[in-house]
Amino acid sequence: MSRFIPLILAVALFMENMDATVISTSLPAIAADIGTTPVALKLAFTAYFVALAIFIPISAWLADKFGAKNVFRAAIIVFMLGSVACAISGSLTEFVFARFLKGMGGAMMTPLARLILLRTTERKDLINAMAWLTIPALVGPMLGPPVGGFLTTFLSWHWIFLINIPIGLLGVVLISKYLPPVESATQRPMDFPGFLLTAIAFSGITFGLSLLSMPILPLWIAAVSTLAGLLALALYVPYALRVPNPLLDLRLFLHPSFRAVVVGTSFMLIGAGAIPFLLPLMLQVAFGYSPFESGMITFVGAIGSLLLKFYAKPVYRRVGFRTALMAAAGLSSLSLVIKGTFVAQTPVVVMMLVIFLSGLVRSTYFTGQNALAFVDIDGDEAGPATAIHSVTRPIATALAVAFAGAVLEMSSFWRGEALATEDFRIAFFAVAAVSALAVIPYWRLAKEAGSEVSGHMTAAQREAALEKTSAEGYEGRSPRF
Repeated sequence: MSRFIPLILAVALFMENMDATVISTSLPAIAADIGTTPVALKLAFTAYFVALAIFIPISAWLADKFGAKNVFRAAIIVFMLGSVACAISGSLTEFVFARFLKGMGGAMMTPLARLILLRTTERKDLINAMAWLTIPALVGPMLGPPVGGFLTTFLSWHWIFLINIPIGLLGVVLISKYLPPVESATQRPMDFPGFLLTAIAFSGITFGLSLLSMPILPLWIAAVSTLAGLLALALYVPYALRVPNPLLDLRLFLHPSFRAVVVGTSFMLIGAGAIPFLLPLMLQVAFGYSPFESGMITFVGAIGSLLLKFYAKPVYRRVGFRTALMAAAGLSSLSLVIKGTFVAQTPVVVMMLVIFLSGLVRSTYFTGQNALAFVDIDGDEAGPATAIHSVTRPIATALAVAFAGAVLEMSSFWRGEALATEDFRIAFFAVAAVSALAVIPYWRLAKEAGSEVSGHMTAAQREAALEKTSAEGYEGRSPRF
């Protein structure tokens, strides 16, 4: 397996993941500068994820029509423009729109990187290819918190967005010079009614729920937005099952592995998606750490994620997808509960150890689900499957931020005081409870699911293999006379 292609693709993922973690350490400083509150800034998080949810579904269609390489390169340029817009924003409204522009670029980067890899990698090499794709992407979260904290503390928060420009330019050069043309699948007609319905559904639900948890606008706007999104989603389901080439093909959920991954990861992300919002905010607002100190504590989670990537395939070969994913989902929820017990007096070393171990666990999960999702998917289904799999993350993460923010606000309101450690404890416990539901879809999955990719053999499969080997050995013996 060539490692060069996944490493080139990973430049975009490095930039996107670093951007997500850089901003998380700088929320209080950005909020103070543009005249809002740290919790209110979750609307900017939501705007980014809304853009992802709207435009990810058309990423595969655009790649097949204009070429995956061209669209991937253009997405990086749009992401850089959004970064500049964030840096010059002077109000919450401007910042939200700038984040939405960045989301338009990010919507094409991750799914197309995965799609290009699927179309250039043999199935037996998929786990290793996914691991190499995500290793540089994990360096971004490792550098993001300390870099973001340093820039915010000693320079200005504006620089956390401007550092995307040299990284993006490097990505454009590498893609233009070294990434080979990617063969397109059979061109599907554009499903414009489906695009309209999914855009209304995803943006309405995520935006509406965010406003419900943070009423900066009249409550009726949040209610109307949420109901409009739910109605559009209800209309899309029968529509998608009726037309021959829907934008998001729901018939892919007939594949058990794909269904388990999408449902399980949606629950898992309610916990994992809330961490970049809750943890830095707790360290700075409740515990009194500076952005730089907060970043130096949280970055060890990315180190744990990075280290596991080198051992991902042996883990899945040893225990199989089903067992590993169930264990990782359960342990990830447990780590959220432990984070909720942190107090200002908790030793920094203890906090860093818990964050490091939770990074190992999350990396185990996300490496495996990336590969398992596509084990039953053929070439023509790769584009639609990648779109559905990719759109899960922004929607679930937006809901995670909205849910965590709502719990914080309600807890603070009931106590009648400003945000404190007690509010963060309740929020961590709440997202942990929802995240634990990720175990259920894998519990219902067959034990041998994805064994042709993981290399894991159940007891029955080992026995059958031994019997086959014995039979072949017996048939191959020369007869005696």
